[in-house]
Order: sequence, then structure tokens, then C-alpha cells
Amino acid sequence: MRLGLQQFYQQMDSQLASIYLLSGDEPQQMMEAADAIRARARQEGYDEREVFTADKDFNWQSLVESSNSMSLFAQRRILDLRMPSGKPGREGSQALRDYAERPPEDTILLIQTGKLEKGADKSSWYKALDAAGVVVQIWPLDLKQTQQWVSSRAQKMGLRLNREATDFIAERVEGNLLAAAQELDKLLLLHGETELDMEAVLSSVADQSRYSVFDLVDAVLAGEKRRCLRLLEGLRAEGVEPILILWGLAREIRGLYDMGRRVQRGEAVEQVMASARVWNQRKPLVRQALSRLNSTQLQDLLRRCAEIDRSVKGVGEGSVWDELLQLIICACGDCLFVRTATP
Repeated sequence: MRLGLQQFYQQMDSQLASIYLLSGDEPQQMMEAADAIRARARQEGYDEREVFTADKDFNWQSLVESSNSMSLFAQRRILDLRMPSGKPGREGSQALRDYAERPPEDTILLIQTGKLEKGADKSSWYKALDAAGVVVQIWPLDLKQTQQWVSSRAQKMGLRLNREATDFIAERVEGNLLAAAQELDKLLLLHGETELDMEAVLSSVADQSRYSVFDLVDAVLAGEKRRCLRLLEGLRAEGVEPILILWGLAREIRGLYDMGRRVQRGEAVEQVMASARVWNQRKPLVRQALSRLNSTQLQDLLRRCAEIDRSVKGVGEGSVWDELLQLIICACGDCLFVRTATP
């Protein structure tokens, strides 16, 4: 019986199958699905577990003998078979077909394999397992699905991430759920069960060094070009990812653009900053930036941010670091000194 991942979890809650085949190339979801099977089985008294790895030298007879032997320590057991290649070969194919025809009582066979080749679902061993048990193919997630996964996992952990923070983590890991899980674990360790915004997330994932993305943003607001260049070079030398720097800059520029438009409509600067929840100690910096950059210039800076984002993702052309440098110089109000990036 072939099931999607969510269907699999729903079905397992009501009834355990005697055979499970998990295949795919997304390790975090594979690991969680296998852990869920083992945890559910332990609840039902499957206390013994044998692990097999079907590499090129694997003796399939050992699986057959184990499945036919009686357990010495428990009445119920799990046979945990790892098949990295997804190709059991002739001997393995026969062993799996024989097992599926007569599954032993009080035994669960859990098979984990990588992404199966096209046409594998037409093989005799696959069809036999499909007919006798549950087959789950696990696919990598796209960006929207990754955002949903991050949000759901954070909620289960007691972390409440706002939309911006959730989107940032999802974009940063680029579908690598193992990396996303590690980021969330780190946030929980650092902050405990609480509500986190973008600033808290950035401070946790971006600044583990003496060079701070936040210091760079503040230097940009103040128009301190030389200090900005020194900070940017320091962040680059310490291996900080460009996407983290871009997020910090784009977030600040977007806020300046929104505030600048309100000021141009006649609202008082102090009132605008108060409604935007600008901290008191940062108000002088924000005021400087608003007096230096008009809405047209800020809109151009946002366009540059979008272009850099495409470069980070491998879509645009040019050097990401050169483009960040140009963005910072323009934000400092000195676009006359921008030079064309060298390849």
C-alpha cells in the first residue's frame, strides 16, 4: 500500500503494518518517519531490534535466518534493514519476495533506502513489499513546504516564530531540513520556549564573531562608509554568509522606505519612528538615514537588494560581495564612487 507521508502518519496511529519500506533522499524526514515507526512499535511491545546493512557484501541469508528464528528475549521484534543503494540484487530480491509472502508473526520489517531509480516500482521485490505492507516515498520540500515545516516544528518545540523569521530560516537552509532542525534546536537552547522575531533569529545564526551584522547595519544608517567597508570585510573574512548580511540590510532599508514615504506625506519624523517601534537609542541613526536618503533612492536600494538576492541564489550575474559593497556605498549616500564589479 503506497502512502504519502501525512497519510503514513495517520495510518500508523491506528494500526501498525508488518512491513514498511521508506525511500527518499531527504534525510530528516526519513529519520523522523523511521523513529516514529520504532516509537509506535515500542508502545506495542516490540522491544527487540536487529539492524542489518545491505551493502555489496551483505549476506541476505542472515536476514532470512533471523526472520525464521524465535526471539530469545522478547516476543515482538523489529528487523531494521538499511539498503542505501536501493538495489537488493537477485539474491536480495528473492529474499524480500519470500519474506513478503510469509511475514513472521510479531515481527516488523523496516526497510530504509535512498531515492529509488525510475522503474524500481515495477520490480518484483517492490511490488511484493507494496502488496504486503506500507510503502512511503519521501521527497525533498520546496520553499513553501519548508516554511510550513519550520513553522510546524517550531510550534511543537514551544518556539513562536513570526512570519519573517520563519521565512528567513526556510530560505537559508534551502530545503535542508536537517540544518533547519539544528537551527531550531539552537534557538530553543539559547532562548527557551518563547516568541522570537527576526532580530533574535539573526543574532543567533549570524553573529558568533566579533564582527556583527547589526554593527554593519548601524554604520550604514550613520553613513560611515569607511567603517562599513571594514565591517563588511571582517564579516567576509570570518565566513558569515552573504544572505545573512543581505537580510539585515534589506530589512532596515525596507523599514526606512516605509517611514520615508510617511514623512514625505507630512507626518512628523518622531511620530513615524514611534509607530514603527524604533528603539530610542537607534532614533538618531534612523533620523540621519531619513535625512540623507529620499524615497526614490530607498526604492532603488530595495531593487538592488532584490538583484543581490538573485545572485545569492545563483540566478543573477556578478559577485555577491561586490554587489553588497555597492549597495552599502549607495546606502551611505555616496553612489558616485561605485565601480562596475569585476568578474
